[in-house]
Amino acid sequence: MAAGMRFLQMFTAVLAFCFTPAKSGYWLPAHATFYGGADGSDTMGGACGYENLYNAGYGINNAALSTALFNNGLSCGQCYLITCDTSRSDMCKPGTSITVSATNFCPPNWALPSDNGGWCNPPRVHFDMSQPAWENLAIYRAGIVPVLYQQVACQRQGGLRFTINGFNYFELVLVTNIAMSGSIKSMSVKGTNTAWIPMSQNWGANWQCLAGLKGQGLSFAITSSGGQYKVFQDVVPAWWLFGQTFSTWQQFDY
Repeated sequence: MAAGMRFLQMFTAVLAFCFTPAKSGYWLPAHATFYGGADGSDTMGGACGYENLYNAGYGINNAALSTALFNNGLSCGQCYLITCDTSRSDMCKPGTSITVSATNFCPPNWALPSDNGGWCNPPRVHFDMSQPAWENLAIYRAGIVPVLYQQVACQRQGGLRFTINGFNYFELVLVTNIAMSGSIKSMSVKGTNTAWIPMSQNWGANWQCLAGLKGQGLSFAITSSGGQYKVFQDVVPAWWLFGQTFSTWQQFDY
């Protein structure tokens, strides 16, 4: 009986192992180019709305994503570990890799074929990286190289930052410096005198609310794209003005 029980336990454990969903971490193929100049200064701003990438917490190691990755801006802030594919190019710098943050959109160029200049045309998976980030991986004169990539957890310094833009009954909130998954799945806002109000994505990393919240302290509830839920209680004081940014000490857990 005891031997039979041990066999059953071992068999159950094997089944559990075999049917456990695989963790992420697979390398996927793509291509990469670069833009923004030798100092990366022209990568500031962009379709995510981050403006100064240093102030927003992302820095120079950034990339614009093709349509296949950008997800209409919902991928803004996500992090990707990229390495040059030495099996497909002799322009790679072997043994190197770099993690970049998604901060911009690389639009299609339908005037050029996808394999000759239209690098970001759907359905191509493509990273248009800042030049300093790209030169970690490949020789400058290559221009474009095949790469391997995987989405990884974002490491950030400090907590989330909330920038309040808009006017009157329209609040446009930019959330930056998000760790872990790096991006937002859903978001709500609560004023001192209101219940929780669902927000919707407007563009890039900007989320909107159509309510009169001026003169109220604000709290936010965020579900990250990785499924973590966190309430940022009273992070914006009642005296806030449009255009101001408020930093917090709170962050998604590692």
